[in-house]
Amino acid sequence: MVRSCGSPSSRGAGSRSASTSSERKGSSAATATGGGAYKFADDFREKVGVCLDKLDEMDSVVSGANFLLQNIPGAAFTHMNGQRNPVDVSPNNLFPYLLVNIGSGVSILKVTGNRKFERVTGTHIGGGTMFGLAKLLTGCKSYDEFLQLSQKGDNFVLDLIVKDICGELVCQKQGLSTSTLASSFGKVITSKKRLTDYKPEDLASTLLSAFTYNIAQIAFLVASLLGLRRVFFGGSYIRGHKSTMENISFAIDFWSQSQMQAVFLRHEGYLGALGALMSYGDLRGENLTLDESKEEEPHHESAAPVDGTPSDEENDNNIFPYLLVNIGSGVSMIEVIGKGKFERIIGSHLGGGTILGLARLLTGCSSYEEFLELSQRGNNLSVDLTVGDIYGEEGYPKIGLPASTTAASFGKVNSSKLSDYKMEDLAAALLNSFTYNIGQIAYFVANLSGLKRIFFRGAYVCGHEKTMDKISRSLKYWSKGEVETTFLCHEGFLGTLGAFWSYENMGIDSLAAHEVIREVLLGAPYTGQFPSLPVTEQQENGENNSLEGEVKSLRHENASLKAEIERLQRENAELRANLGAATL
Repeated sequence: MVRSCGSPSSRGAGSRSASTSSERKGSSAATATGGGAYKFADDFREKVGVCLDKLDEMDSVVSGANFLLQNIPGAAFTHMNGQRNPVDVSPNNLFPYLLVNIGSGVSILKVTGNRKFERVTGTHIGGGTMFGLAKLLTGCKSYDEFLQLSQKGDNFVLDLIVKDICGELVCQKQGLSTSTLASSFGKVITSKKRLTDYKPEDLASTLLSAFTYNIAQIAFLVASLLGLRRVFFGGSYIRGHKSTMENISFAIDFWSQSQMQAVFLRHEGYLGALGALMSYGDLRGENLTLDESKEEEPHHESAAPVDGTPSDEENDNNIFPYLLVNIGSGVSMIEVIGKGKFERIIGSHLGGGTILGLARLLTGCSSYEEFLELSQRGNNLSVDLTVGDIYGEEGYPKIGLPASTTAASFGKVNSSKLSDYKMEDLAAALLNSFTYNIGQIAYFVANLSGLKRIFFRGAYVCGHEKTMDKISRSLKYWSKGEVETTFLCHEGFLGTLGAFWSYENMGIDSLAAHEVIREVLLGAPYTGQFPSLPVTEQQENGENNSLEGEVKSLRHENASLKAEIERLQRENAELRANLGAATL
């Protein structure tokens, strides 16, 4: 396992590694894995004379997890309702299982044997995102400090819950829990508070719940797609932290309707290190080192095929079924199978309210339009960590990740001073992070439900070009180009249309609701509002002149109407008089 020194290195996120040294031509060599094997390679060689033999990170993580689960009693446990219970795992009945490794980003692996696994997907919203935003919002200096802060906070100070939207009586009628999280950071939108008005503890608690729930939801969807019921969570960002494990456990139990359990590993932060250590030899009489010649090709999720029917030929028979993704403060995903036949499948608390709430705290913007305008001028790569930042310009080709792939949103944030970053870059990173996340979840839900069409609408889409572009790119990325994203031209008025349609449903056929709606929609201009550009002085003067002319025109029309009314009143009086004379 000893190789000569001199391999190139690149800067990236650090990770734990295991090493044993040996002498070769006067220099020592040690095995190492993860981003740290690249980041610190020069330091090891120059400062301590050790050459790092870089092992594949995914290989090492899986080897370490398998060794623990097959050999160490009590290595796995559940953590629910404050209770930690050991899980007995039989080595003969371990596979297959899903391994969710939470580092700066998140990798999700399907493990089918000691030398058999595939990275099925991942998410850029991981520990690096939590810590990066925590630095900016709370000023904390370490991840452990962030976790300690979150223990003392109350996320309901900033989070919007179902009760805040529809009230307690409606919640009870619809069978919803009043405390269900509707939109992380959603209360910030209507609050006049600034960042300094919030307690760091509450901000930390909100960040932790927002992103741990999201990681758990994606893990649940992937496990469901693969037909797996055993889900293990590992990675250095769990830290054995009670609230982290509680949030993940609750979310998995909630979305699976108690059909799945989240299982944690006692040595979750050292899976890669164990795998690297084991590469030196067989520690249990069986060679667990992954043989590259026996590895399977990385697996990518199969996407639902795109229906090729042209939009102008669509009719009632080929529209259904479809997935309707409604992006408001939170996100609702509804399966529509026919007229009046639909079911809300799932939702996400990371929606428009989260984007705008965080944008107000980080940039001070007062509206979604202002936020979008900021994001147009920003560069998310100033704060986002890419695969290239970790592994170099070649990326991670073994699992199909190019260098430009976002590994961890806000993963480059090193300073806790907001003034060290441009508002435009922070806005761009927010838009990039959450729109890609919404697209990923929508793709998984559609795939899981066997739906071929995905329609997007809602107050936070509203024809915004940048938002639609990001969602489209997200669907193209996750589905490998096999799913087409569709937006509704009149997305802001679907509720109004439904209310108008109720007249026909109540039997008032004379309104001919179907034809009226069709005529109105076909003749109406596109209602989407694109981000407004700064108004120039010339435009401002032109608008003022236009307004003055409009006012004059309205006054003239008003005078004409008054004159017409007076004429009609005179005619009416004359008719009454003539009618009275005739009766005499």
